[in-house]
Amino acid sequence: MNLGDKDKSFIWHPFTPMAEWCSDASEPLVIERGDGVYIYDNLGRQYIDGNASIWTNVHGHCHPRINEAITKQIGSIAHCSFLGTTNEPAILLAERLIGLFPSKSLERVFFSDDGSTAIECAMKMAVQYFQIKGQSERCRFVTFGNAYHGDTLGASSLGGVERFFSRFSDLGLPVIHLNSQEELNEVNCEEIAAIVLEPLVQGAAGIRLWPDGMLKQIRDWCDAHQVLLILDEVMTGFGRTGRMFACEHEDVIPDIMALAKGLTGGYLPLAATLTTGEIFNAFLDEENTFYYGHSYSGNPVGCAAALASLKIFEEEEALSDLPEKINYLSKALEQLKTENQKVIDVRQCGLIAGIEILGNGEIIGPEVCSIARDYGLLTRAIGNTVVFMPPLVINNEQISNSMCALQTAINKVVG
Repeated sequence: MNLGDKDKSFIWHPFTPMAEWCSDASEPLVIERGDGVYIYDNLGRQYIDGNASIWTNVHGHCHPRINEAITKQIGSIAHCSFLGTTNEPAILLAERLIGLFPSKSLERVFFSDDGSTAIECAMKMAVQYFQIKGQSERCRFVTFGNAYHGDTLGASSLGGVERFFSRFSDLGLPVIHLNSQEELNEVNCEEIAAIVLEPLVQGAAGIRLWPDGMLKQIRDWCDAHQVLLILDEVMTGFGRTGRMFACEHEDVIPDIMALAKGLTGGYLPLAATLTTGEIFNAFLDEENTFYYGHSYSGNPVGCAAALASLKIFEEEEALSDLPEKINYLSKALEQLKTENQKVIDVRQCGLIAGIEILGNGEIIGPEVCSIARDYGLLTRAIGNTVVFMPPLVINNEQISNSMCALQTAINKVVG
């Protein structure tokens, strides 16, 4: 039995129709190694990592500085409890993260494991914060159509993608799902603990862009109505939009921010929920202790990887190269759309792009991605929108090769 057959025999994959995956016709792609923007399967075939390994990889695979940091930390200790003890990498990482924001804005870091738990943590913080303030009626959340903020029960209650969340929508925390910003005027703000959204662009909705200025307007609405603003920068953080964080584009600081995915450069599971000093201080009395946490919170190996990633941003000026790459991608996407009438829309925010293909009532995005793989591009589709979100180290030639692979795949599927 080869590795692919063993996979089909023993593993249950996420977001995957398993009958199709386990069928005789299925040949699971077994990834063996990575180098920079490329990943390689166990047959030696090379692919451009066009979705940054589910939107996580930042500086490329097998980066020597992150590899070294992880190896060094493992040589000291791989894990220790964050309950009653602490560790140097976690302390230094928290300090570095807070230093990325203006003084006296976001001041505390709560570590967890992934984007879902970072959001779950943020929601529980918001609810308990208002309970402490004697405003327990503020227990509801506002989010927007087609939102995706994770898969734990609380986070999934924020979700607006029916296919993902309809089975669990009545089991989580109370949430108001809005279709537009204007609908905020109809909300009873005295019941609202927080608004939760991804700044600038919704990822799992199919790379849907928010109108310019919307984020600032929502920040102003929250301030006017004493509602917390939770920003989910799990996907948008760490350079994806051209700035370190998407909220910087509109000079907005949230009350709570969720980080994960690119936090470790795409190496290890680690998440952080950042919050203001005002919120943190409300929990200081013993009866207000925040009883939430994970066995691997503040894992020193993950924190060491994250510190190395932040040093790469700082010392190798990783952000300074992005404007030229973003501009090149913009022109390449426009050319793709111009040359193929089946491409009905391209949406871009920094190095995040969605290429929407005319399916005539059929879901063809996965088939396009499957064929693109034969031409050296590995990525995924959300419905009929192919997502292109490569590591930040991608160069212009690799962008061109990716668009050529997509063009060929689209032509083969829809002509």
